[in-house]
Amino acid sequence: MEKPSVPGQLLKGLALVLVVAAVMYPLLTVIGTSLASQSDVLKQGGLVLWPEHPTLDAYRTVFQGGVVLRALMVSLLITMVGTIASLLATIGMAYGLSRRDVPFSRFILMTALFTMLFNPGIIPNFLLVKELGLYNTFAALVLPVLVSAFNLVVLRAFFMNLPQELYDAAKVDGAGDFRVLLRIVLPLSKAVIAVISLFYAVTYWNAFFNALLYLDDAEKWPLPMVLRTFVLQGRSLDGAVAGEALAPQQSVLMAVLVIAVVPILLVYPFLQRYFTKGVLTGAVKG
Repeated sequence: MEKPSVPGQLLKGLALVLVVAAVMYPLLTVIGTSLASQSDVLKQGGLVLWPEHPTLDAYRTVFQGGVVLRALMVSLLITMVGTIASLLATIGMAYGLSRRDVPFSRFILMTALFTMLFNPGIIPNFLLVKELGLYNTFAALVLPVLVSAFNLVVLRAFFMNLPQELYDAAKVDGAGDFRVLLRIVLPLSKAVIAVISLFYAVTYWNAFFNALLYLDDAEKWPLPMVLRTFVLQGRSLDGAVAGEALAPQQSVLMAVLVIAVVPILLVYPFLQRYFTKGVLTGAVKG
């Protein structure tokens, strides 16, 4: 509890500055390169921190064929629908497993934990998705990952740490489980639900591998798959080579990266005040 010394404060400040610089430099480089002209890219060897002749040609090239815009809409749809569906399923399961009077709750919890520790593998998952008729559908990107065992355990622990007196008082007043969940549990769980929502949203937004496995139709590809095409092939889905477009290939690639990152960056500030409280759920007991 002693007051930190001046050298200690200076050392902490220096460490913070270094961490911020390490995080900001790649981000600023991506944004700067996306706004760079052909001469800027050639002059600085591919990556541009501060473009001398900023231009939006890369973004015009990205949206020119409509492929990236369609992929962006697909990613937004999958993220919104998937996050809502996962939240509903996770909240329902977590609340049920937090009640000790639910039959077989421990067995169900152990089953969920087993799936977190042991994955069946790519081929069984692929065969299951295909046999269920989900192949080449958007549902294949949501249903196989609908409930995260980690998020389920975190939310269950939070529900169990709520005072039992609240549940007893609600039962005395005649409230059923559904009403207790809506009127008492959820209003007290805003922090942890906000954090879990962010976890699910980031997972669905960055969903790349499942799209690679389960989607054949290029028109259904989400944004990460389009970004992969730019990165590996330097070619857009409409057949135009990125380097032959109005902007240099490196600028087009960075423009797609910016478009992929910005939505999550816009959402995070609204959830930031809940984040610290939510991630510490269960760390302190009592």
